Amino acid sequence: MSRTPRWTHVSATPDDLLAAGAAGLPASRVVPPAGLYRQLRRSPTAWVGAGLLLVLVGFAVLAPWLAPADPFAITGPGLSPPSAGHPFGTDALGRDMYSATLRGARVSLLVAVFVAALVLAIGGAVGLVAGYFGGVIDATLTRITELFQVLPRFFLAIIVIALFGPGLDRIVLTLGLTSWPTLARVVRGETRALKGLGFVRAAEASGAAPARVLGRELIPNVLPAALVVVGLVVGQVLLLEASLGFLGLGDPQQLSWGSLAGQAQGFLRVAWWLPLFPGLAITAAVLGFNLLADALTEVLAGR
Repeated sequence: MSRTPRWTHVSATPDDLLAAGAAGLPASRVVPPAGLYRQLRRSPTAWVGAGLLLVLVGFAVLAPWLAPADPFAITGPGLSPPSAGHPFGTDALGRDMYSATLRGARVSLLVAVFVAALVLAIGGAVGLVAGYFGGVIDATLTRITELFQVLPRFFLAIIVIALFGPGLDRIVLTLGLTSWPTLARVVRGETRALKGLGFVRAAEASGAAPARVLGRELIPNVLPAALVVVGLVVGQVLLLEASLGFLGLGDPQQLSWGSLAGQAQGFLRVAWWLPLFPGLAITAAVLGFNLLADALTEVLAGR
């Protein structure tokens, strides 16, 4: 028995239209999976977004070789402007900001990646199960999603850090466990639209178990829309992590872009370079993720 070709179908049911619209998803679009990557390759927006992220990831991976100096070591006079020896200048204690910014990329991007993995796993699972099985399961999971959706992530993260102390694991868990509801609602809407199509019905008629239908038929078709939401969520997570670091609530044992910007707030008038380079790095990372999400949205919308 030949398999019906898979298609990426993006659609939102009425009760999920608000969530889909907030994520920037199109109302209806069918795209062959083989053409999705080809269309992204022709998108200047995707090239710019991917280029920004590749540069930042390259800096994070190659930081020990590109910036071998210890970011916590005093390597020059305090508050020195950018120079040949210190391309990004030095902070108030004489530590090299170039090394600190490159090493900070590791922490900020790792937080974003781990939070994205949690969001994709939790939101994707909740949305798939709720959309496919419906009924009481759908109603229960939808109510749970709405409960998490109204939680103030930033203030909840502050409370968790105040109670249990600062640490990257607490930041990742708090942001990851509170950032999945939008993805769950979008995936739920996609699953409800897809489960009535021919290739899903054919799989069910052939005796495929629900787990097989979800894994082989629905997940590959829901994934592009899910990635749009994840890209937007990661941008928000980067800003939240930077805000916590700016307030001094990040891990004191680790350097991040937010903590570097926070250390600069007392020297804004006398050392312009201290907030500039971490701020540019945060901007580039958020812009990169948002541009990739926008490019995928344009492809799915047929623009």
